[in-house]
Amino acid sequence: MKEFVGINELWEKIIQAKHVVITSHKSPDGDAVGSSLALKHFLEKHQLDVEVVLPDIFPHFLKWLPCSNHISIYDFHPANVTERVQRADVIFCLDYNEPSRVGNSLSALITESDAVKVMIDHHVDPAEFVDYCYSDTSQCSTAQMVYQFIEALGQEGRVDQDIAACLYTGIVTDSGSFRFSSVDAETHRITARLLETGLNHAEIHQNIYDCNTKDRLNLVGYALSNKLEVIEDGKVAFVQLTLAEMERFNFKKGDTEGLVNYALSIQGVEIAAFFRESEDITKISFRSKKYAKVNQLSSDNFEGGGHVHAAGGRGTNGLQDAVDRFRQVVAKYL
Repeated sequence: MKEFVGINELWEKIIQAKHVVITSHKSPDGDAVGSSLALKHFLEKHQLDVEVVLPDIFPHFLKWLPCSNHISIYDFHPANVTERVQRADVIFCLDYNEPSRVGNSLSALITESDAVKVMIDHHVDPAEFVDYCYSDTSQCSTAQMVYQFIEALGQEGRVDQDIAACLYTGIVTDSGSFRFSSVDAETHRITARLLETGLNHAEIHQNIYDCNTKDRLNLVGYALSNKLEVIEDGKVAFVQLTLAEMERFNFKKGDTEGLVNYALSIQGVEIAAFFRESEDITKISFRSKKYAKVNQLSSDNFEGGGHVHAAGGRGTNGLQDAVDRFRQVVAKYL
């Protein structure tokens, strides 16, 4: 069983808390939303007042998750979120390990709070801004770590179908449907426990992956047929999309999810990237297969970071500048 140092001491503080807030990162994905909602459901079994707070909206294919309609979004309700964070006795920081990952406004609220802060995360180089840091880069997902947290409390018997659905979503999305190298026997052991709750895993896969709109498929088709480039003797592939191109296909958040993996799937490609223009910055996703450390590529050049083989970054001088910079530097990370 995984060890969580000081967990019994922390649990006493959690149980005594009047208000608990669970936070996760900007552009929340399946792991961020799934782990947050799973922890919310678990803590509410102890009659605690729990609020999940996210910086911005999450993809539509996660809106079926139990209680996802109760998540507070800072971009939509800043005053309400500010009030909740300021009166929190305990703040959980899930699936991020650096305050800036939640955006400047929410980051300031969290760091200035006197609440007990708890990090549960699997990204490299955690910052020192919490009271309890549970960081493990070997884990495939934060959702897996949340299950281990519950298990370390001796309360895995409280994991019901709602909690299991949220945890399974986090695990399956962050592990690439169990295909990434971070998946191990522990991942499958936990997944088996979740299935034993009566979880309908086939329905979850349908909810996540079989919810395409015609506009999304047209966008993906356009991106792959018109905007895919392969460079460095076939070892690097990338896709770039402008704001106008995405608007042409009625873009909705989540429509480009996984697009970078198509570029990575090309035989011989070691590094893949996807550049998406937004109103103020260029958002970048990086992936690699065996050797290249794309978290280093991102942190060195694009104000980002993440896992060795999956990272994110951003460009602040326009889409073309970000793409040009990538072309210039990518070879030395191969």
